[in-house]
Amino acid sequence: MITNPNHTSPAPATVPGSPRVALEAWVARVASLTCPDAVVWCDGSPDETARLTQQLVDEGKLVALDPERRPNSYLARSAPGDVARVEGRTFTCSATPEDAGPTNLWRDPTAMRAELDGRFAGSMRGRTMYVVPFSMGPVGGPISQLGVEVTDSAYVVLSMGKTTRLGPEVLRAIGAGVPWVAAVHSVGMPLRDDDGTVHEDVAWPCNETKYIVQFPETREVWSYGSGYGGNALLAKKCFALRIASVMGRDEGWLAEHMLLIRLTSPEGRAFHLAAAFPSACGKTNLAMLQPALPGWSVETIGDDIAWLRPGSDGRLHAINPEAGLFGVAPGTGVDTNPVAVETIAADTIFTNVALTDDGDVWWEGLTPEPPAHLVDWTGADWTPASGTPAAHPNARFTVALDRCPSRAADLDHSVPIDAVVFGGRRSTNVPLVAQAPTWAEGVFMGATVSSERTAAAEGTVGELRRDPFAMLPFCGYDMADHWAHWLDVGAQLGAGAPAVFQVNWFRKGDDGSFLWPGFRENARVLEWIARRVEGSVPAVESPVGLLPDVDDLDVRGLDLPPSDLDALFAVDPDSWLEECDRTEEFLAEFAGRTPSVFTAVLDGRRAALQASATPAAEPAVQVA
Repeated sequence: MITNPNHTSPAPATVPGSPRVALEAWVARVASLTCPDAVVWCDGSPDETARLTQQLVDEGKLVALDPERRPNSYLARSAPGDVARVEGRTFTCSATPEDAGPTNLWRDPTAMRAELDGRFAGSMRGRTMYVVPFSMGPVGGPISQLGVEVTDSAYVVLSMGKTTRLGPEVLRAIGAGVPWVAAVHSVGMPLRDDDGTVHEDVAWPCNETKYIVQFPETREVWSYGSGYGGNALLAKKCFALRIASVMGRDEGWLAEHMLLIRLTSPEGRAFHLAAAFPSACGKTNLAMLQPALPGWSVETIGDDIAWLRPGSDGRLHAINPEAGLFGVAPGTGVDTNPVAVETIAADTIFTNVALTDDGDVWWEGLTPEPPAHLVDWTGADWTPASGTPAAHPNARFTVALDRCPSRAADLDHSVPIDAVVFGGRRSTNVPLVAQAPTWAEGVFMGATVSSERTAAAEGTVGELRRDPFAMLPFCGYDMADHWAHWLDVGAQLGAGAPAVFQVNWFRKGDDGSFLWPGFRENARVLEWIARRVEGSVPAVESPVGLLPDVDDLDVRGLDLPPSDLDALFAVDPDSWLEECDRTEEFLAEFAGRTPSVFTAVLDGRRAALQASATPAAEPAVQVA
C-alpha cells in the first residue's frame, strides 16, 4: 500500500498474494524512482473528472470555453516544441536490433533502462503521480487487452478517460490475473529539485529532451519529456500499435493503424471495411463519412486503430480497441466532416486550436472565412493579416466516441472484415482505386504504399516517404516480418480472407488541382469496392491492379470531365517502372527478410508495365 500525507485517494484494497499485489509493488517502485508528492489511483468517475478539470483550469493549464457555445469543453495550449510525435526520439528496445528492423530506432534494452532511470529519477518531485488502469476494448472482450499508465499529467488522465475504458472493473480483472501492459509517463519537469529548490509550474510542462521507449518482450512503455497526446497517451500508438503489434505477431493476430466502418448498401447488405491511412490523410473523414450516394450509409466503428483476429468462422474479425477520438482539427469543417463537427460540439478537449473572442474555438477549415480576431494557438493575438496559421496544423480534439452520431450501436462487438483498404496522399501515379488480384499482391500493395508527409509527424510537409501499412512509425518489430505475418494470416484464412484495395483521393491534374472531389463523394469509390466484394461488377486488368470499368463507377451528378476521369485511372508505364525501381530499393533495405513472394509480384508488375509500353500491347480486358 502506498501512503502519503497528501494522498487523498487510497490504493484499492488487496488480497494478499493476489496479482494486484504485483501491480501495487510496481507502482511503488515507480514512485520510489520518480519521487512524487502524492500517488492517486484513478477510477474515471465523473467526480474525479470534474475535480481534475477544475484543477487544470485553476492552474491555467486549461481554458474553459463558453458553456453555451461549447458545453463542458476546454482548450489546452502546448509548448511550441511539443506539438507532434517525436519519431527521432522513439525507440524500440527489443532483444536484438534485428528484431526491431531498419524502420525502428533500436537501443540496447539494458543500456536504455539505465539511461531512463537517470532521467526519471526525481522527475515527479512536487507533482502528483496518477495511476490509470485502463482497458483497450471492452473489459473481458476476446480481443481486448489491459494496461496501467502512471503519469504526472492530469491532462493525460482526462484524455485517457475519453479514449480508453477506465474504471474499477479493470482493477478487478487485473486482480483476477488478466495480464496487463505497464506504461510510465512523466513530463520531465519536476517542481522541486533534490536539494529542495522550488520551481514555478508552467501551463504546459515538458522537457526539451524526450524519450518514447517500447520494450516489446516485457510489454512496457516508458515516455519522458512530452505532454503531447501521441507521446503521452501511452494506450494509443505506444501500446495499441507498437506493443500490440508484437503481441499480435506472437499470438496470431494483428494490431493495425486502421479505421473501421460499416458500409450498408441500399439493399441492406452490410460490408465492414478496415482502412489504413497515414495520419492527417483523411482517416477521420472516411470513418465518419456521410455518403453522397442515395441509399448508402456509413457507421463509425473506429477512426484510427484496429485489432484483427482470425475467427472460428474462417474470417478476419476486428474491434476498435479505443473508446474515443484523438483527431486532427484543421481541415475538419461542416463541408468536409459534419459528423465530426457535431461530435465535438461538447465534452471535448481541444489542443492547439485558436480561441475566439466569444469563448469558442476555431481552426483553418472550420468555416470558409476566419473571424476578424482570434487568440492563436500560441496565445498571441491573430488576424487574417497575421500571415501565420491560427491553429497549429496538427491541432487536436479529444472526445469520447459515444458522442459520435454515426457510431455503430454494437461498438463492443467484433465485426467480420470484408475488405482491407490502403491509402495515402499521392498527387501522381496511383489510381483512384485499384484491387489486388491476390492476397499476396494485396500485402505487397500495403507494404509498398507511399504518401506525402503531413504535419502529424516530424519532417518536411509534402516530402514523399514509404509508409507500409501506414505503420512506419508504429510497427513494434521488423517491418518485413510484419509483412510475412500478414501473409501467414492470409494463408490461415484462405478463401475467407478479405479483398484488398488501394485508394488515392489526392491525385492532381496538370494544373495542380485535385481531380477527384473527395469527402462525401468518396462513397462512390466505396460503392465499387462493395460491389466487387459481392461479385456484382467486373474489373479491368492493369499492371497495378484491377481497376473499375468507368461505366461501373457511379459519377452521376458530378461535374467531372471525362478527361479527368481518365486521368484518375491513367497508368503511365515509364513513371511506374521508375516507381518499381524505387520499390526494389526500398525492399532491399530489409536485409533479406522481405518475403520472397514480393520478388515475384514485382517482377510480374514490371513485365506487365513493359508489355503495356509497347505498341503491340493488347488492350485491357475485364475480369469477373
